[in-house]
Amino acid sequence: MKYFIIALILFNSTFLQSQSLAEGLLYANQNMNGSARFSAMSGAFGALGGDFSSLNVNPAGSAVFMNNQVGFTLSSLNTKNQTNYFGSKINSNDNSFDINQVGGALVFNNFDQKSKWKKIVLSFDYENTRNFSNSIISMGTNPNQSVADYFLSYANPDLYGSNIPVDDLTSNYYEDLDIRTQQAYLGYQGYVINPDPGNPNQNTYLANVSPGNFYQENFIDTEGYNGKAAFNLSAQYTDRFYFGLNFNSYFTDYEKTSLFYESNDNNNTDGMKELYFENYQRTYGRGYSFQLGTIAKLNKNFRAGLSYESPTWYELDDEKKQLLTTTGYKYGNPTISGLSDATVDSDILIVYPTYKLQTPSKWTGSLAYIFGKGGLISIDYSLKNYSNVKFKPNDNFFRPLNIQANELLKTSGELRIGAEYRYKLWSFRGGYRYEQSPYENKRIMGDLTGFSTGFGYNFGNTKLDLSYNYAQRKSQEAVFSQGFTAAQNLKSQFNNISATLIFEL
Repeated sequence: MKYFIIALILFNSTFLQSQSLAEGLLYANQNMNGSARFSAMSGAFGALGGDFSSLNVNPAGSAVFMNNQVGFTLSSLNTKNQTNYFGSKINSNDNSFDINQVGGALVFNNFDQKSKWKKIVLSFDYENTRNFSNSIISMGTNPNQSVADYFLSYANPDLYGSNIPVDDLTSNYYEDLDIRTQQAYLGYQGYVINPDPGNPNQNTYLANVSPGNFYQENFIDTEGYNGKAAFNLSAQYTDRFYFGLNFNSYFTDYEKTSLFYESNDNNNTDGMKELYFENYQRTYGRGYSFQLGTIAKLNKNFRAGLSYESPTWYELDDEKKQLLTTTGYKYGNPTISGLSDATVDSDILIVYPTYKLQTPSKWTGSLAYIFGKGGLISIDYSLKNYSNVKFKPNDNFFRPLNIQANELLKTSGELRIGAEYRYKLWSFRGGYRYEQSPYENKRIMGDLTGFSTGFGYNFGNTKLDLSYNYAQRKSQEAVFSQGFTAAQNLKSQFNNISATLIFEL
Protein backbone atom coordinates (compact mmCIF):
# COMPACT_ATOMS: atom_id res chain seq x y z
CA MET A 1 0.00 0.00 0.00
CA LYS A 2 2.84 2.43 0.73
CA TYR A 3 3.99 2.16 -2.87
CA PHE A 4 0.56 3.28 -4.10
CA ILE A 5 0.79 6.37 -1.90
CA ILE A 6 4.31 7.16 -3.08
CA ALA A 7 3.27 6.81 -6.71
CA LEU A 8 0.33 9.15 -6.33
CA ILE A 9 2.47 11.87 -4.74
CA LEU A 10 5.42 11.68 -7.11
CA PHE A 11 3.50 11.33 -10.33
CA ASN A 12 1.45 14.47 -9.79
CA SER A 13 4.38 16.48 -11.11
CA THR A 14 6.35 13.93 -13.16
CA PHE A 15 3.64 11.97 -14.89
CA LEU A 16 3.62 10.84 -18.52
CA GLN A 17 0.32 9.14 -19.22
CA SER A 18 0.44 5.56 -20.49
CA GLN A 19 -2.50 6.26 -22.77
CA SER A 20 -2.17 6.36 -26.56
CA LEU A 21 -4.29 8.11 -29.16
CA ALA A 22 -5.66 4.76 -30.37
CA GLU A 23 -6.84 3.90 -26.88
CA GLY A 24 -8.45 7.32 -26.56
CA LEU A 25 -10.50 6.52 -29.66
CA LEU A 26 -11.91 3.45 -27.90
CA TYR A 27 -14.19 5.82 -26.01
CA ALA A 28 -15.10 7.89 -29.06
CA ASN A 29 -16.33 4.89 -31.09
CA GLN A 30 -19.28 2.61 -30.36
CA ASN A 31 -20.08 -0.95 -31.36
CA MET A 32 -23.36 -1.72 -33.15
CA ASN A 33 -25.04 -2.82 -29.95
CA GLY A 34 -28.54 -2.39 -28.61
CA SER A 35 -31.89 -4.09 -29.09
CA ALA A 36 -32.26 -6.80 -31.73
CA ARG A 37 -34.64 -4.69 -33.85
CA PHE A 38 -32.21 -1.77 -33.72
CA SER A 39 -29.24 -3.99 -34.67
CA ALA A 40 -31.15 -5.77 -37.45
CA MET A 41 -31.73 -2.41 -39.16
CA SER A 42 -28.10 -1.26 -38.61
CA GLY A 43 -29.21 1.41 -36.15
CA ALA A 44 -31.07 3.56 -38.70
CA PHE A 45 -33.68 4.84 -36.23
CA GLY A 46 -33.13 8.59 -36.07
CA ALA A 47 -36.49 9.40 -37.70
CA LEU A 48 -38.41 6.37 -36.41
CA GLY A 49 -38.20 5.96 -32.64
CA GLY A 50 -40.37 3.48 -30.81
CA ASP A 51 -37.38 1.38 -29.73
CA PHE A 52 -35.29 1.59 -26.56
CA SER A 53 -32.00 1.82 -28.45
CA SER A 54 -33.40 4.46 -30.82
CA LEU A 55 -33.27 7.10 -28.07
CA ASN A 56 -29.46 6.76 -28.13
CA VAL A 57 -29.59 8.06 -31.73
CA ASN A 58 -32.42 10.55 -31.27
CA PRO A 59 -33.88 11.09 -27.78
CA ALA A 60 -37.20 12.19 -29.33
CA GLY A 61 -37.71 8.56 -30.38
CA SER A 62 -39.15 7.52 -27.01
CA ALA A 63 -42.14 9.85 -27.54
CA VAL A 64 -43.30 7.43 -30.26
CA PHE A 65 -44.04 4.76 -27.63
CA MET A 66 -47.78 4.14 -27.32
CA ASN A 67 -47.74 2.02 -24.15
CA ASN A 68 -45.66 1.41 -21.07
CA GLN A 69 -43.08 -1.29 -21.70
CA VAL A 70 -39.88 -2.93 -20.52
CA GLY A 71 -37.34 -4.99 -22.42
CA PHE A 72 -33.92 -6.56 -22.31
CA THR A 73 -31.42 -7.93 -24.82
CA LEU A 74 -28.99 -10.84 -24.73
CA SER A 75 -26.03 -10.55 -27.09
CA SER A 76 -23.22 -12.81 -28.26
CA LEU A 77 -20.22 -11.09 -29.87
CA ASN A 78 -17.56 -12.94 -31.86
CA THR A 79 -14.43 -11.06 -32.96
CA LYS A 80 -12.04 -12.58 -35.49
CA ASN A 81 -8.64 -11.04 -36.17
CA GLN A 82 -6.10 -11.91 -38.83
CA THR A 83 -2.66 -10.35 -38.47
CA ASN A 84 0.08 -10.13 -41.08
CA TYR A 85 3.49 -9.47 -39.55
CA PHE A 86 6.34 -9.53 -42.06
CA GLY A 87 4.47 -12.05 -44.19
CA SER A 88 3.39 -14.36 -41.35
CA LYS A 89 -0.41 -14.60 -40.97
CA ILE A 90 -2.04 -15.61 -37.68
CA ASN A 91 -5.76 -15.92 -36.84
CA SER A 92 -7.31 -15.33 -33.42
CA ASN A 93 -10.85 -15.60 -32.10
CA ASP A 94 -12.67 -14.11 -29.12
CA ASN A 95 -16.24 -14.66 -27.87
CA SER A 96 -18.34 -12.93 -25.24
CA PHE A 97 -21.94 -13.24 -24.04
CA ASP A 98 -23.82 -10.78 -21.85
CA ILE A 99 -27.02 -8.86 -21.13
CA ASN A 100 -26.31 -6.06 -23.55
CA GLN A 101 -29.35 -3.82 -23.09
CA VAL A 102 -32.09 -3.16 -20.52
CA GLY A 103 -34.79 -0.50 -20.90
CA GLY A 104 -38.15 0.72 -19.73
CA ALA A 105 -40.66 3.46 -20.66
CA LEU A 106 -43.60 5.11 -18.89
CA VAL A 107 -46.14 6.87 -21.11
CA PHE A 108 -48.27 9.66 -19.64
CA ASN A 109 -51.07 10.61 -22.04
CA ASN A 110 -52.68 14.04 -21.83
CA PHE A 111 -56.47 13.67 -21.99
CA ASP A 112 -57.07 17.41 -22.23
CA GLN A 113 -58.50 17.72 -25.73
CA LYS A 114 -57.65 21.44 -25.90
CA SER A 115 -53.95 20.95 -25.24
CA LYS A 116 -51.58 20.46 -28.17
CA TRP A 117 -49.20 18.47 -25.97
CA LYS A 118 -50.40 14.90 -26.41
CA LYS A 119 -48.13 12.98 -24.03
CA ILE A 120 -44.93 12.90 -22.02
CA VAL A 121 -42.69 9.83 -21.85
CA LEU A 122 -40.11 9.01 -19.21
CA SER A 123 -37.71 6.26 -20.21
CA PHE A 124 -34.44 4.63 -19.29
CA ASP A 125 -32.01 2.58 -21.33
CA TYR A 126 -28.73 0.92 -20.38
CA GLU A 127 -26.40 -0.45 -23.06
CA ASN A 128 -22.87 -1.72 -23.41
CA THR A 129 -21.83 0.77 -26.07
CA ARG A 130 -18.40 -0.84 -26.38
CA ASN A 131 -17.30 -4.41 -25.64
CA PHE A 132 -13.52 -4.49 -25.19
CA SER A 133 -13.19 -8.28 -25.25
CA ASN A 134 -10.58 -8.99 -27.92
CA SER A 135 -7.33 -10.84 -28.58
CA ILE A 136 -4.65 -10.23 -31.21
CA ILE A 137 -1.69 -12.52 -31.95
CA SER A 138 1.18 -11.87 -34.35
CA MET A 139 4.56 -13.47 -34.98
CA GLY A 140 7.24 -13.20 -37.63
CA THR A 141 10.84 -12.36 -38.39
CA ASN A 142 11.68 -8.68 -38.39
CA PRO A 143 14.75 -8.07 -40.60
CA ASN A 144 15.15 -4.45 -39.57
CA GLN A 145 14.58 -3.67 -35.94
CA SER A 146 14.88 -4.96 -32.39
CA VAL A 147 12.62 -3.93 -29.54
CA ALA A 148 15.74 -2.37 -28.05
CA ASP A 149 14.81 0.71 -30.09
CA TYR A 150 11.74 1.14 -27.89
CA PHE A 151 13.89 1.51 -24.77
CA LEU A 152 16.41 3.70 -26.61
CA SER A 153 13.66 6.14 -27.64
CA TYR A 154 13.05 6.89 -23.95
CA ALA A 155 16.68 6.87 -22.82
CA ASN A 156 18.21 9.03 -25.54
CA PRO A 157 17.47 12.75 -25.88
CA ASP A 158 16.31 12.83 -29.51
CA LEU A 159 12.60 12.58 -28.77
CA TYR A 160 12.35 14.58 -25.55
CA GLY A 161 15.29 16.95 -25.86
CA SER A 162 16.82 15.99 -22.51
CA ASN A 163 19.14 13.19 -21.46
CA ILE A 164 18.35 10.60 -18.84
CA PRO A 165 21.44 10.49 -16.63
CA VAL A 166 22.96 7.08 -16.01
CA ASP A 167 22.88 7.88 -12.30
CA ASP A 168 19.08 7.98 -12.40
CA LEU A 169 19.04 4.42 -13.73
CA THR A 170 21.50 3.06 -11.18
CA SER A 171 20.66 4.86 -7.93
CA ASN A 172 16.82 4.85 -7.97
CA TYR A 173 14.02 2.36 -7.64
CA TYR A 174 11.52 1.79 -10.47
CA GLU A 175 8.60 3.20 -8.46
CA ASP A 176 10.45 6.48 -7.79
CA LEU A 177 10.70 7.38 -11.49
CA ASP A 178 8.30 8.88 -14.00
CA ILE A 179 7.06 6.54 -16.71
CA ARG A 180 9.53 7.79 -19.34
CA THR A 181 12.50 7.07 -17.06
CA GLN A 182 10.91 3.77 -16.01
CA GLN A 183 11.12 2.51 -19.60
CA ALA A 184 14.79 3.47 -19.83
CA TYR A 185 15.33 1.89 -16.40
CA LEU A 186 13.87 -1.41 -17.57
CA GLY A 187 16.05 -1.41 -20.68
CA TYR A 188 19.19 -0.54 -18.74
CA GLN A 189 18.68 -2.94 -15.85
CA GLY A 190 17.70 -5.69 -18.30
CA TYR A 191 20.90 -5.15 -20.35
CA VAL A 192 18.89 -4.27 -23.46
CA ILE A 193 20.65 -0.90 -23.72
CA ASN A 194 24.06 0.23 -22.46
CA PRO A 195 25.73 3.64 -22.06
CA ASP A 196 27.68 4.66 -25.12
CA PRO A 197 31.38 4.21 -24.21
CA GLY A 198 32.29 6.77 -26.86
CA ASN A 199 30.32 9.50 -25.04
CA PRO A 200 30.82 8.80 -21.33
CA ASN A 201 29.73 12.29 -20.25
CA GLN A 202 26.74 12.68 -22.54
CA ASN A 203 24.44 10.05 -21.01
CA THR A 204 23.68 8.56 -24.41
CA TYR A 205 22.86 4.90 -24.98
CA LEU A 206 23.31 2.14 -27.54
CA ALA A 207 21.40 -1.09 -28.12
CA ASN A 208 23.04 -4.16 -26.60
CA VAL A 209 21.90 -6.21 -29.60
CA SER A 210 23.82 -7.22 -32.70
CA PRO A 211 22.18 -6.30 -36.03
CA GLY A 212 20.46 -9.04 -37.98
CA ASN A 213 17.10 -10.84 -38.01
CA PHE A 214 14.79 -10.76 -35.02
CA TYR A 215 12.05 -13.32 -34.45
CA GLN A 216 9.19 -11.61 -32.60
CA GLU A 217 5.87 -12.64 -31.10
CA ASN A 218 3.22 -10.28 -29.76
CA PHE A 219 0.06 -11.20 -27.88
CA ILE A 220 -2.52 -8.59 -26.86
CA ASP A 221 -5.57 -9.43 -24.76
CA THR A 222 -8.18 -6.84 -23.78
CA GLU A 223 -11.25 -7.15 -21.57
CA GLY A 224 -13.92 -4.83 -20.23
CA TYR A 225 -16.80 -2.63 -21.29
CA ASN A 226 -18.02 0.92 -21.76
CA GLY A 227 -21.59 1.16 -20.46
CA LYS A 228 -24.08 3.97 -21.03
CA ALA A 229 -27.16 4.71 -18.91
CA ALA A 230 -29.54 7.12 -20.67
CA PHE A 231 -32.20 8.96 -18.64
CA ASN A 232 -34.73 10.24 -21.14
CA LEU A 233 -37.57 12.78 -21.19
CA SER A 234 -39.63 13.25 -24.37
CA ALA A 235 -42.91 14.76 -25.45
CA GLN A 236 -45.31 14.73 -28.40
CA TYR A 237 -46.66 18.06 -29.70
CA THR A 238 -49.78 17.79 -31.88
CA ASP A 239 -49.70 14.78 -34.18
CA ARG A 240 -46.60 15.94 -36.04
CA PHE A 241 -43.72 16.74 -33.70
CA TYR A 242 -41.69 14.85 -31.10
CA PHE A 243 -39.00 16.32 -28.84
CA GLY A 244 -36.54 14.60 -26.52
CA LEU A 245 -33.67 15.09 -24.10
CA ASN A 246 -31.16 12.58 -22.69
CA PHE A 247 -28.83 12.81 -19.73
CA ASN A 248 -26.23 10.07 -20.15
CA SER A 249 -23.96 8.51 -17.57
CA TYR A 250 -21.02 6.29 -18.59
CA PHE A 251 -19.14 3.59 -16.71
CA THR A 252 -15.96 2.12 -18.16
CA ASP A 253 -13.43 -0.53 -17.19
CA TYR A 254 -10.71 -1.51 -19.67
CA GLU A 255 -7.88 -3.99 -19.12
CA LYS A 256 -5.05 -4.65 -21.54
CA THR A 257 -2.31 -7.26 -21.20
CA SER A 258 0.44 -7.38 -23.80
CA LEU A 259 3.18 -10.04 -23.98
CA PHE A 260 6.13 -9.48 -26.33
CA TYR A 261 8.89 -12.01 -27.08
CA GLU A 262 12.03 -11.50 -29.17
CA SER A 263 14.95 -13.76 -30.03
CA ASN A 264 17.81 -13.64 -32.50
CA ASP A 265 20.39 -16.02 -33.94
CA ASN A 266 22.75 -13.25 -34.88
CA ASN A 267 26.37 -14.39 -35.05
CA ASN A 268 27.78 -12.89 -31.89
CA THR A 269 28.96 -13.95 -28.45
CA ASP A 270 27.96 -10.77 -26.66
CA GLY A 271 24.70 -8.93 -25.95
CA MET A 272 21.04 -9.86 -25.68
CA LYS A 273 19.72 -13.06 -27.28
CA GLU A 274 16.16 -13.32 -25.92
CA LEU A 275 13.66 -10.92 -24.37
CA TYR A 276 10.26 -11.28 -22.72
CA PHE A 277 8.39 -8.01 -22.01
CA GLU A 278 5.01 -7.96 -20.26
CA ASN A 279 2.77 -4.92 -19.79
CA TYR A 280 -0.49 -4.73 -17.88
CA GLN A 281 -2.71 -1.65 -18.00
CA ARG A 282 -6.12 -0.94 -16.54
CA THR A 283 -8.18 2.18 -17.29
CA TYR A 284 -11.41 2.82 -15.42
CA GLY A 285 -13.68 5.74 -14.70
CA ARG A 286 -16.92 7.51 -15.46
CA GLY A 287 -18.30 10.12 -17.82
CA TYR A 288 -21.39 12.07 -18.79
CA SER A 289 -23.01 13.68 -21.83
CA PHE A 290 -26.37 14.96 -23.04
CA GLN A 291 -28.42 14.65 -26.22
CA LEU A 292 -31.17 16.72 -27.86
CA GLY A 293 -33.40 15.62 -30.69
CA THR A 294 -36.60 16.13 -32.65
CA ILE A 295 -38.69 14.10 -35.10
CA ALA A 296 -41.23 15.62 -37.49
CA LYS A 297 -43.96 13.98 -39.56
CA LEU A 298 -43.63 15.80 -42.88
CA ASN A 299 -46.74 14.11 -44.26
CA LYS A 300 -48.55 10.79 -44.00
CA ASN A 301 -45.52 8.79 -45.07
CA PHE A 302 -42.36 10.86 -44.56
CA ARG A 303 -40.53 11.37 -41.26
CA ALA A 304 -37.45 13.53 -40.60
CA GLY A 305 -35.21 13.64 -37.57
CA LEU A 306 -32.34 15.75 -36.28
CA SER A 307 -30.27 15.13 -33.16
CA TYR A 308 -27.19 16.43 -31.39
CA GLU A 309 -24.97 14.50 -29.01
CA SER A 310 -22.60 16.53 -26.86
CA PRO A 311 -19.00 15.54 -26.21
CA THR A 312 -18.61 12.91 -23.53
CA TRP A 313 -16.53 14.16 -20.61
CA TYR A 314 -14.65 11.33 -18.91
CA GLU A 315 -12.63 11.22 -15.72
CA LEU A 316 -10.26 8.27 -15.95
CA ASP A 317 -7.68 6.51 -13.81
CA ASP A 318 -4.81 4.33 -15.01
CA GLU A 319 -2.91 1.50 -13.39
CA LYS A 320 0.18 -0.12 -14.86
CA LYS A 321 2.59 -2.98 -14.13
CA GLN A 322 5.61 -4.17 -16.12
CA LEU A 323 7.97 -7.15 -16.24
CA LEU A 324 11.12 -7.62 -18.33
CA THR A 325 13.22 -10.79 -18.58
CA THR A 326 16.26 -11.12 -20.87
CA THR A 327 18.87 -13.72 -21.72
CA GLY A 328 22.25 -12.83 -23.17
CA TYR A 329 26.02 -13.31 -23.36
CA LYS A 330 28.31 -11.66 -20.77
CA TYR A 331 26.04 -8.65 -20.28
CA GLY A 332 29.06 -6.39 -20.24
CA ASN A 333 30.95 -8.54 -17.72
CA PRO A 334 33.81 -10.50 -19.33
CA THR A 335 34.02 -12.77 -16.28
CA ILE A 336 30.64 -14.30 -17.19
CA SER A 337 30.81 -17.13 -19.71
CA GLY A 338 27.84 -18.49 -21.62
CA LEU A 339 24.23 -17.27 -21.34
CA SER A 340 22.80 -15.63 -18.24
CA ASP A 341 19.40 -14.21 -17.31
CA ALA A 342 18.32 -10.81 -16.04
CA THR A 343 14.86 -10.04 -14.67
CA VAL A 344 13.50 -6.58 -13.94
CA ASP A 345 10.17 -7.03 -12.16
CA SER A 346 8.68 -3.90 -10.70
CA ASP A 347 6.27 -6.01 -8.60
CA ILE A 348 4.34 -2.79 -8.08
CA LEU A 349 1.02 -1.68 -9.49
CA ILE A 350 1.50 2.01 -10.20
CA VAL A 351 -1.65 4.12 -9.71
CA TYR A 352 -1.60 7.34 -11.73
CA PRO A 353 -3.47 10.59 -11.01
CA THR A 354 -6.95 11.06 -12.46
CA TYR A 355 -7.05 12.74 -15.87
CA LYS A 356 -9.80 13.82 -18.28
CA LEU A 357 -10.73 12.76 -21.79
CA GLN A 358 -13.20 14.62 -24.00
CA THR A 359 -14.65 12.79 -27.00
CA PRO A 360 -16.11 14.66 -30.02
CA SER A 361 -19.73 15.70 -30.39
CA LYS A 362 -21.97 14.24 -33.09
CA TRP A 363 -24.78 15.47 -35.36
CA THR A 364 -27.26 13.05 -36.96
CA GLY A 365 -29.81 13.76 -39.68
CA SER A 366 -32.46 11.17 -40.55
CA LEU A 367 -35.22 10.43 -43.07
CA ALA A 368 -37.76 7.62 -43.12
CA TYR A 369 -40.58 6.54 -45.41
CA ILE A 370 -43.50 4.54 -43.95
CA PHE A 371 -45.38 2.17 -46.27
CA GLY A 372 -48.57 2.21 -44.23
CA LYS A 373 -48.65 -0.94 -42.07
CA GLY A 374 -46.57 -2.92 -44.58
CA GLY A 375 -43.09 -1.67 -43.73
CA LEU A 376 -40.60 1.16 -43.82
CA ILE A 377 -37.17 2.28 -44.97
CA SER A 378 -34.93 4.59 -42.95
CA ILE A 379 -31.64 6.44 -43.51
CA ASP A 380 -29.36 8.09 -40.93
CA TYR A 381 -26.22 10.10 -41.58
CA SER A 382 -23.92 11.22 -38.75
CA LEU A 383 -20.90 13.52 -38.62
CA LYS A 384 -18.21 13.48 -35.93
CA ASN A 385 -14.97 15.49 -35.86
CA TYR A 386 -12.47 13.14 -34.23
CA SER A 387 -9.73 15.78 -34.20
CA ASN A 388 -11.63 17.28 -31.25
CA VAL A 389 -10.53 14.39 -29.02
CA LYS A 390 -8.78 16.06 -26.09
CA PHE A 391 -6.79 14.81 -23.10
CA LYS A 392 -6.65 17.13 -20.10
CA PRO A 393 -4.77 18.81 -18.54
CA ASN A 394 -3.14 20.02 -21.74
CA ASP A 395 0.33 20.03 -20.15
CA ASN A 396 3.74 18.87 -21.36
CA PHE A 397 2.69 15.24 -21.10
CA PHE A 398 -0.75 15.32 -22.73
CA ARG A 399 0.00 18.04 -25.27
CA PRO A 400 1.72 15.60 -27.71
CA LEU A 401 -1.41 13.43 -27.74
CA ASN A 402 -3.63 16.43 -28.41
CA ILE A 403 -1.31 17.58 -31.20
CA GLN A 404 -1.47 14.07 -32.69
CA ALA A 405 -5.27 14.15 -32.57
CA ASN A 406 -5.36 17.48 -34.37
CA GLU A 407 -2.90 16.36 -37.05
CA LEU A 408 -3.87 12.72 -37.61
CA LEU A 409 -7.64 12.68 -37.11
CA LYS A 410 -10.44 14.18 -39.20
CA THR A 411 -14.20 14.59 -39.51
CA SER A 412 -15.80 11.32 -40.59
CA GLY A 413 -19.31 10.38 -41.63
CA GLU A 414 -21.40 7.33 -40.87
CA LEU A 415 -24.24 6.12 -43.11
CA ARG A 416 -26.88 3.70 -41.80
CA ILE A 417 -29.73 2.28 -43.88
CA GLY A 418 -32.45 0.05 -42.48
CA ALA A 419 -35.64 -1.53 -43.78
CA GLU A 420 -38.51 -3.51 -42.29
CA TYR A 421 -41.30 -5.53 -43.93
CA ARG A 422 -44.30 -6.68 -41.91
CA TYR A 423 -46.40 -9.72 -42.73
CA LYS A 424 -49.21 -10.44 -40.28
CA LEU A 425 -47.50 -10.89 -36.88
CA TRP A 426 -44.00 -11.27 -38.41
CA SER A 427 -41.45 -8.55 -39.14
CA PHE A 428 -38.44 -9.05 -41.41
CA ARG A 429 -35.52 -6.61 -41.28
CA GLY A 430 -32.24 -5.75 -42.89
CA GLY A 431 -29.65 -2.99 -42.90
CA TYR A 432 -26.34 -1.63 -44.15
CA ARG A 433 -23.70 0.44 -42.35
CA TYR A 434 -20.68 2.39 -43.61
CA GLU A 435 -18.39 4.33 -41.28
CA GLN A 436 -15.45 6.38 -42.53
CA SER A 437 -12.06 6.11 -40.88
CA PRO A 438 -11.36 8.73 -38.19
CA TYR A 439 -7.76 8.95 -39.48
CA GLU A 440 -6.47 11.04 -42.36
CA ASN A 441 -4.30 8.04 -43.29
CA LYS A 442 -6.59 5.06 -43.85
CA ARG A 443 -3.68 2.64 -43.48
CA ILE A 444 -3.76 3.33 -39.75
CA MET A 445 -7.48 2.52 -39.62
CA GLY A 446 -9.65 1.82 -42.65
CA ASP A 447 -13.34 2.37 -43.26
CA LEU A 448 -15.84 0.06 -41.58
CA THR A 449 -18.53 -1.69 -43.62
CA GLY A 450 -21.26 -3.96 -42.36
CA PHE A 451 -24.68 -5.43 -42.94
CA SER A 452 -27.43 -6.80 -40.70
CA THR A 453 -30.56 -8.88 -40.80
CA GLY A 454 -33.20 -10.19 -38.42
CA PHE A 455 -36.85 -10.86 -37.72
CA GLY A 456 -39.43 -10.51 -34.98
CA TYR A 457 -42.74 -11.94 -33.86
CA ASN A 458 -45.54 -10.09 -32.05
CA PHE A 459 -47.35 -12.26 -29.48
CA GLY A 460 -49.61 -9.39 -28.46
CA ASN A 461 -48.31 -7.88 -25.25
CA THR A 462 -44.96 -9.63 -25.75
CA LYS A 463 -42.50 -9.26 -28.63
CA LEU A 464 -39.48 -11.36 -29.50
CA ASP A 465 -36.79 -10.06 -31.87
CA LEU A 466 -33.64 -11.72 -33.20
CA SER A 467 -30.82 -10.14 -35.18
CA TYR A 468 -27.42 -10.78 -36.73
CA ASN A 469 -25.01 -8.06 -37.73
CA TYR A 470 -21.58 -8.27 -39.35
CA ALA A 471 -18.86 -5.67 -39.81
CA GLN A 472 -15.24 -5.63 -40.91
CA ARG A 473 -12.36 -3.17 -40.81
CA LYS A 474 -8.66 -3.16 -41.74
CA SER A 475 -6.04 -1.34 -39.69
CA GLN A 476 -2.43 -1.27 -38.57
CA GLU A 477 -1.78 -2.09 -34.93
CA ALA A 478 1.45 -0.57 -33.61
CA VAL A 479 3.40 -3.02 -31.48
CA PHE A 480 4.76 -0.23 -29.27
CA SER A 481 3.85 3.42 -28.90
CA GLN A 482 7.23 4.85 -29.92
CA GLY A 483 10.74 4.01 -31.03
CA PHE A 484 9.88 0.55 -32.34
CA THR A 485 8.17 1.32 -35.65
CA ALA A 486 7.06 -2.19 -36.67
CA ALA A 487 3.29 -2.60 -37.04
CA GLN A 488 1.06 -5.58 -37.70
CA ASN A 489 -1.51 -5.36 -40.50
CA LEU A 490 -4.85 -6.31 -39.01
CA LYS A 491 -8.14 -7.44 -40.52
CA SER A 492 -10.97 -7.58 -37.98
CA GLN A 493 -14.41 -9.13 -38.40
CA PHE A 494 -17.25 -8.67 -35.93
CA ASN A 495 -20.25 -11.03 -35.69
CA ASN A 496 -23.03 -10.14 -33.26
CA ILE A 497 -26.19 -12.16 -32.53
CA SER A 498 -28.85 -10.57 -30.33
CA ALA A 499 -32.22 -11.53 -28.90
CA THR A 500 -34.65 -9.02 -27.36
CA LEU A 501 -37.77 -9.70 -25.30
CA ILE A 502 -40.22 -6.81 -24.83
CA PHE A 503 -43.25 -6.73 -22.51
CA GLU A 504 -45.95 -4.10 -23.00
CA LEU A 505 -47.65 -3.19 -19.72
